[in-house]
Amino acid sequence: MDLMQNIISQAKTNQKRIVLPEGNEERTLKAADKLLADGVAKITLIGNPSEISDLASRFGLRHIVKATIIDPINNPKKIIYGNLLYELRKAKGMTLEQAEKLAEDPLYLGCLLIKNGDADGEIAGARNTTGDVLRPALQIIKTQSGISVVSGAFIMFVKDKKYGDDGVLVFADCAVMPNPTAKELAEIAVVTAQTARSVAGIEPRVAMLSFSTKGSAKNELVDKVVEATRLARELAPDIQIDGELQADAALVESVGLSKASGSAVAGRANVLVFPNLECGNIGYKLVQRLGNAEAVGPILQGMAAPVNDLSRGCSVDDIYKMVAICANQTINLF
Repeated sequence: MDLMQNIISQAKTNQKRIVLPEGNEERTLKAADKLLADGVAKITLIGNPSEISDLASRFGLRHIVKATIIDPINNPKKIIYGNLLYELRKAKGMTLEQAEKLAEDPLYLGCLLIKNGDADGEIAGARNTTGDVLRPALQIIKTQSGISVVSGAFIMFVKDKKYGDDGVLVFADCAVMPNPTAKELAEIAVVTAQTARSVAGIEPRVAMLSFSTKGSAKNELVDKVVEATRLARELAPDIQIDGELQADAALVESVGLSKASGSAVAGRANVLVFPNLECGNIGYKLVQRLGNAEAVGPILQGMAAPVNDLSRGCSVDDIYKMVAICANQTINLF
């Protein structure tokens, strides 16, 4: 059984409650129908119930009836969620009237369901921007204790099985933070290691990437990675983390032995932490396109509860997989 099938199987066994705020979006509905048919998760759809029912009928979706459907406008718990949002945001100047209005917004409502204990995780972004998805999540759910940033990881399935763990690697940050500080980069390393454990099911060996290996180059950009490595080790002393390492020193055993002898990570890395978003985004796309690797993600990391963002060009299968991944994040929540 491959990793994605393991992820789906674990989700089926644990049946987490995943909310889909874009409940009347075609791909989302089709994915929800398949997820419910396969028993991957308990699905909550946010949207007008009549519209969802009509769309399900038009698309021939027979399993949507198993979903919990919440009308954001005529929600019997709207006052409860409005009050919850008001209490969370009143110190920032939000009025009760504003909170009650925002509780009708599906993206805010999805996060309020999680905060109130009525859902375990959320997937959105098929028709909303990353900023729109993240804004309510950061306001309501916030980040994990000890973590100040949200980042995005990809699970990479490469053809050559000698890399990573039988061809499985985790790359970050490829989606969110343009230019993290050393402290932020350290936090990204720690939560990416968590993703490797909780979703990819591998014991992380984290390489902090740079254009230098162990002092081979001198530059302030290298200094940032060196400092991030030190901080990451302090944050998570139980995780194997090493840096700064060039990509070949991280991945190729012979190069790792030559450039960083004695390192437990060099030449064996299965988690690659890029120094900034530019490198991470370019890197994963090069591996995906030139190496014919499968890239699954982005998996958002660092939130106190799983909230994941989709590409607006996503497929039904992408949504299906991300719900299974979100369920696994919830099962193994740190």
